[in-house]
Order: sequence, then structure tokens, then C-alpha cells
Amino acid sequence: MSFNQTQKYLATVNGSSSPGSSFSGPSSFGGAPNNNARPLPGINLDEEIRLTTNNRERAQMDNMADLYSIIVVLEHLELAYIRSSITHTEYTPACRQLIAQFRTASSLLGEVVPDLEKFMKEYNLNCPAAAKRIKIGVPATVEFGDGVSNEANGHRTAKYVAETVQSYITVVDVLKLGMTAVDQIHPLLADLMQSLNNVRSLPADFEGRAKVREWLIKLNSMKASEELNAEEKRQLEFDLESNYTAFRGWLDNQ
Repeated sequence: MSFNQTQKYLATVNGSSSPGSSFSGPSSFGGAPNNNARPLPGINLDEEIRLTTNNRERAQMDNMADLYSIIVVLEHLELAYIRSSITHTEYTPACRQLIAQFRTASSLLGEVVPDLEKFMKEYNLNCPAAAKRIKIGVPATVEFGDGVSNEANGHRTAKYVAETVQSYITVVDVLKLGMTAVDQIHPLLADLMQSLNNVRSLPADFEGRAKVREWLIKLNSMKASEELNAEEKRQLEFDLESNYTAFRGWLDNQ
């Protein structure tokens, strides 16, 4: 078979009417023809890929990186405290600082990161201890106490009882004065939780702790500038006054 005859034969096999196109089309050894094929652009593997196009996007990306790193560091801090690798005196200020940094970083991102759980899921962050601590908004030493006994010192115990009573009165008075912003109430509830935990002889199942913890979680899910509505304010007052009455009843039985 001559060269021209070969071209004609291949053109017939490939479904082309032009013998000269048989070598520029798809292979004659199988595969359907692809008339829309385009050459791939050249890729420079040494070229830096830009994730942002302007300064605003760059700042947003940096803030998201800060948020990511804060969550990771807080996870390691929580695990270190659980495993007694650090003391409560080392843990507490570091945890407070990281929680404050998280709030600042998340406020800078605004609606970009509306939900912590979604952010962690999107970037494959498996940090359950950090997520819980951020959700509550106070260190574990405030939520559960630092584990250091003070019952041997009666003077210190009386001091903590007095602080607890004062904390209850302070929060209720603030609410009655109409101060309902999150950044006004949350610190006072955190102080109340700390005072309750300092009273070591208080029963572990004392309802006041659980109620204060619930309100801390609720307030921590809100923005600092948000305020409790009339119904929420009334419910918080009721819970605090009920718990204060229960606390005084426990004291009378001591």
C-alpha cells in the first residue's frame, strides 16, 4: 500500500474527509475524536499563587489565620491543664488572654465568620476542648474552681462566702438599674461563678452553678454590644434571686 493510500485508509477510519487531517486528529488506535480539544496552558510550578487581590482581602485573610491559630493554641492549653502539665496559676491568665484575643479577632471578621462551628468545620479544625471553652467564655478554673482546698482556713471560707453574697447582689442591682448589655453583665456573672467555686463546701450539685453557666454560654454567643430584651432580663433576675435564696438557705443550715 502506497503512502497516499495509507493516508486515505486512515482518514476513512477516523471519519475525516480530508486525508491530510488524519495525523493531526485523534489517534487511529482507538478513542473518539475530540474536535474541541484545546492545548493546556503552561503552568509554572515556581510561581507564587496569590490568595488575595487587594489589601482588604489580605487583612481579612490574616485575621482568619489569627483566629485559626488562637483556636489551636487554646486547644493545646486546655489539654495541658487537663493533663496537669501546667498549674492553675499558669493556666488561668493564659486562658483569659486567648478568649479575649478570640473575641477581638472574630469581631474584626464580622459576618465573614458568623459561627465558630462552621469556621472549624470549613477548615478541618478538630479542637473540641477549645470550642467548649470559647462557648462558655471563662477558664475552667472559673467554671469549676481551681481545685485548691481552702477549707482549712475558716477566715478564707468566710471571705469567699461574703464575696458570693456580694456578687449576687451586684448583678441583681445592675439589672434593676437597667444595664442589660452583654459586656456589662458577662464579667459580673463570671465573678459570681468564681465566687461560688471558691466556696468549697458548697454542694457540687448546687443549682446556682448550672444556671450561671447557662447564662454565661448564652451571653457569650451574643455580641458585646447586644442587650437582653425585657423577657430575658426578667428571667435572669428571677434565676439569680432564686439561686441567692437557695444559697442563703444552705448557709443557714451550716
